[in-house]
Amino acid sequence: MRDHRSREIRSKAAALAACALAVTLIAAGATPAHADDDTERPTAPGPITVVAVDTTWVELTWAASTDNVGVVRYPVGARFEDFGAQYSTDTNSIRITDLRPSRTYTFSVWALDAAGNSSVSNPTLRLTMPPGDDQPPSAPGQPVAYDVAATVVRLRWAHSVENVALDRYEVFRVDAGGTLTRVREVYQYPPVNSAQISGLAPNTTYTFVVQARDEAGHLSPLSAPVTVTTLPPPPTCAVRSVVRQWSDGFVAHLVVENTGTTAIDGWTMTWRFWASQQVHGIWGATVADRVNNSYLRVRNTGRNAAIPPGGTVSLGLVASGTQLPEEVTLNGGLCTVADE
Repeated sequence: MRDHRSREIRSKAAALAACALAVTLIAAGATPAHADDDTERPTAPGPITVVAVDTTWVELTWAASTDNVGVVRYPVGARFEDFGAQYSTDTNSIRITDLRPSRTYTFSVWALDAAGNSSVSNPTLRLTMPPGDDQPPSAPGQPVAYDVAATVVRLRWAHSVENVALDRYEVFRVDAGGTLTRVREVYQYPPVNSAQISGLAPNTTYTFVVQARDEAGHLSPLSAPVTVTTLPPPPTCAVRSVVRQWSDGFVAHLVVENTGTTAIDGWTMTWRFWASQQVHGIWGATVADRVNNSYLRVRNTGRNAAIPPGGTVSLGLVASGTQLPEEVTLNGGLCTVADE
């Protein structure tokens, strides 16, 4: 009985030793292939098909890829115009949410294995989401014109109210007889409520209206119109200056000539003038303001507002600093400057 018991103990010990040896052999050299050794790409996934779709989500599937080791995940892309997002799934189907009604998306899918190898080609699907919007936007607010120049007008308006999502604003010029000519589209998302209209004629009256369009294609009523007259073309001018300068200041006498063919009725002038400089005295004009701390702007007095073609006005100033008047403009037109 004692011998039988001893033999049983020795048999179990031998079995445990054999198992330990097998584990040691596997740990030492019988490991499976590493992912780094895998250079073979998965095959391309099958064509993308739609399982189910609603206004803001879609469920997609495709035939699974094959790989010599195994596919670990499928990145999925969803792109609308210049906007895109990427998703991921470890199966051959996915449900994508937070999409927008009526938008056309391009979906793509590719396969990746554990070594990071990507499938050779990737199927795509172009899908227009069902419409989820049956209401047009409200009319934009009446435009307001600002920064009016000779050939450019900037407009801004209050936003339309939309139940889902605005797509764009369209700005129209109202021509004779009420004909509408589109002059700008504002596409930024969300659409901004302002636009610059360029290429206009100087000293000309224009009327503009704005209309909103939502992502389902519904159009708002037209806004109330705004009428604006562009400024006359900038005058041509010449400036003759007589300057007496000392170490930390100067006195300048300027003679400004209207070299154009149109009379000037009211004027402003600017010239280079640093922030560290100060005006100690001025005649023939009044200081209006400082422009970006780099220019001084002055305007006419009550007695010299009009400058006929070929006519001149005189003004002068006493100032600190060494920056003499240059880069002189008259009503936005750059003047030639000559010293006497």
